[in-house]
Amino acid sequence: MSRIAWRQYFELTKPKVVALIVFTAVVGMLLAVTTLPPLDLLLAGTLGIGLAASSAAAINHLLDQRIDAIMARTKDRPLPKGTLSEAKVLVFALALGMASMLILVAFVNTLTAVLTFISLIGYAIVYTAWLKRATPQNIVIGGAAGAAPPVLGWTAITGHVDPDALLLFLIIFVWTPPHFWALAIFRRADYAAVNIPMLPVTHGVNFTRWHIFFYTILLVIVTTLPWLTGMSGPLYLGGVTVLNLGFLWYAWRLLRSDDVMLPMQTFAYSVTYLMVLFAFLMVDHYLMALATRA
Repeated sequence: MSRIAWRQYFELTKPKVVALIVFTAVVGMLLAVTTLPPLDLLLAGTLGIGLAASSAAAINHLLDQRIDAIMARTKDRPLPKGTLSEAKVLVFALALGMASMLILVAFVNTLTAVLTFISLIGYAIVYTAWLKRATPQNIVIGGAAGAAPPVLGWTAITGHVDPDALLLFLIIFVWTPPHFWALAIFRRADYAAVNIPMLPVTHGVNFTRWHIFFYTILLVIVTTLPWLTGMSGPLYLGGVTVLNLGFLWYAWRLLRSDDVMLPMQTFAYSVTYLMVLFAFLMVDHYLMALATRA
């Protein structure tokens, strides 16, 4: 297979999105234990979850190819350009999904495999094929699938779902709407052109800006819970406070400014926000573990 063909298949996996998914899953694995998790579970869990996320991304390309061909952001994807056929994409997606399930069942545990499969179907089928086109609250409801990775990572190591894992789920679940609505404001003409009822299209930009602001306030509250519950310590609290002030600043600026690039700047900050927040959770976790053993 040529380098160009490999590049097309690689693009189907949405590597930047999958990287963020895998990172939050790995942090979930690390937070599940006070020492380093078993290496075999860490590697198998990471590979299985990553392959499932890549499969869901490829199915998303397949189901959205019609609207992708119209939207400026996605018109150069492999299917709209005709560089890959539907049959090849379907086989690729199914192969990734099957490999994911085999790895998780054989080398991790059945619970993680089942939850990963539910998340895959939730994003690739329920959200992409139905919710995205059914309601302006699509990203709120569908965000549950995207919030699952740290829970999957947690169960990969422990074999059960813990309240702290659900708190990680809640953080991503609340983060998703302001993150995606910022992008939707910038790309609202694209969504309108393909009749996707994103909030800025159905209710207007100002209404969406207020929703971003209110969800950001809710996010501040939710991201403080790890400290309030004793899951995390002062390092996390200090770090997340700075991150939250930055997110609030962007959300407030969106209300006050018509700068056309500000929504994309907010979107980019939200990605960095989540990555750094989970990094703070991880570092703080091991610092607390070291302090306990000292």
